[in-house]
Amino acid sequence: MNRQIARLALVGVGLLTALIVGTTYWQTWASAGLADRQDNEIQRVAQFSIRRGLIRASDGTILASNRIKTVGGQKLYLRRYPQGSLFSHLVGYSTQSRSRAGLESSLNDYLTGSNSNLGTVLKTTLDKIRGATIKGNDVWLTVKPGAQRVAMQQLEGKCGSVVALDPRTGKVLVMASRPTYNPNLVESKFARINNIRAACRPAAPLLNRATDGLYTPGSTFKVVTSAAALDSGKYTIDSRFVDKGYCIEYGKQVKNFGDQSGPETFGPVDFLQALEHSINAVFCEIGKAIGAGRILGTLYYPGDPATQVDPGRLAFGQERMLTTPEQMAMVAAAVGNKGVIMEPHAVDRIVSPTGGIVTRTRPRKYKRAMTTHTADDLTRMMEAVVTGGTGTAAQIPGIRVAGKTGTAEVGAGGFGSANTTWFIAFAPVGAPKVAIAVVLQDQHGSGGTTAAPIAKAVMQAILAGGSNP
Repeated sequence: MNRQIARLALVGVGLLTALIVGTTYWQTWASAGLADRQDNEIQRVAQFSIRRGLIRASDGTILASNRIKTVGGQKLYLRRYPQGSLFSHLVGYSTQSRSRAGLESSLNDYLTGSNSNLGTVLKTTLDKIRGATIKGNDVWLTVKPGAQRVAMQQLEGKCGSVVALDPRTGKVLVMASRPTYNPNLVESKFARINNIRAACRPAAPLLNRATDGLYTPGSTFKVVTSAAALDSGKYTIDSRFVDKGYCIEYGKQVKNFGDQSGPETFGPVDFLQALEHSINAVFCEIGKAIGAGRILGTLYYPGDPATQVDPGRLAFGQERMLTTPEQMAMVAAAVGNKGVIMEPHAVDRIVSPTGGIVTRTRPRKYKRAMTTHTADDLTRMMEAVVTGGTGTAAQIPGIRVAGKTGTAEVGAGGFGSANTTWFIAFAPVGAPKVAIAVVLQDQHGSGGTTAAPIAKAVMQAILAGGSNP
């Protein structure tokens, strides 16, 4: 009898232990994972009883707020976006049926007051005990609504993106992408968003082309090649070349861009002139001389660049490598910031419901991409592009601009069939406050005629409004 009781007691203790361990696991360690699951219906509904924090632009403009809906006597806080589609790709959306996207997703913990900051935890816990409405933290961004509006207007009817950074700090000043969508319609009229018509196929209005769009960089990549060549010590800004209108790569002629039926020829030129006039043949020869590994070493190092990459075509941006507009804005920013890339960030600070600073983003160095001397030489070369080369459409009266055009041939029919056009730049030269990248899809012109004017308009808007570090 005693032995049976002892066995029963052991079984009871085992079951009790399993119960304690199980409940502790699900309530403590697994709770965060369950909360983040998009199919956790209870958690999703519960979060709408929280008054989410506001999302504001750098000037205080409200980009995301709340509207109250009473259901069964309970107040639910649903999102509204006062600026409509202006910042939709950056801010994203928070909905009942389609979960979240953008900063609404990545900063959900802060916006709902469930982040692990001690002050937030204590306040949220006290609110729960008192039965008061839990209030989330407000998020302040670095973006400038005026300049963003100019960028979106300039992109009207096109497929593409504009990204502008403060090269000194990495602050994102503009992040525009078209086609776009109205986040206020995601909950109720999602089919209308998906069926949007645009100048490109697929339209992909939910795609943030600024950070997720991948494009052939074309001649904007010559800035990266130039940095690698100057840093190598094999070339200087005064190095001389003789342009025949083409170079030979793998037994075939690689021609200059200007006239694909008969090569545009410049003859004797120096390195500055080669970038100023965007001479493919010169950069092809430079690429073969220094190799793909050195060029890509500015960004990353491939496993076997000698066999994996065509160095001649890579040097003028027509290889298989793809880039985002944000990355090309970082290239321009690196030159303007004396060779140092700052880590891009769109969040300036997060503020508690009582006004205290929960966290603030500090400028962080991403990497040194080139020497200061190389950056100074590249600045001279890029300024020549704007003053007398392929980028004259980006000239701003009274302000020195350094830039580079790009026209990537991505269509099967050759030049003019379907080009991806670019312009990257920074200004003012000597004390830059803005670095920018513009990309346009499916164009029948060059970067100098299509993308450069857009960059000019956005830079003017930023510089006119000021840009504090």
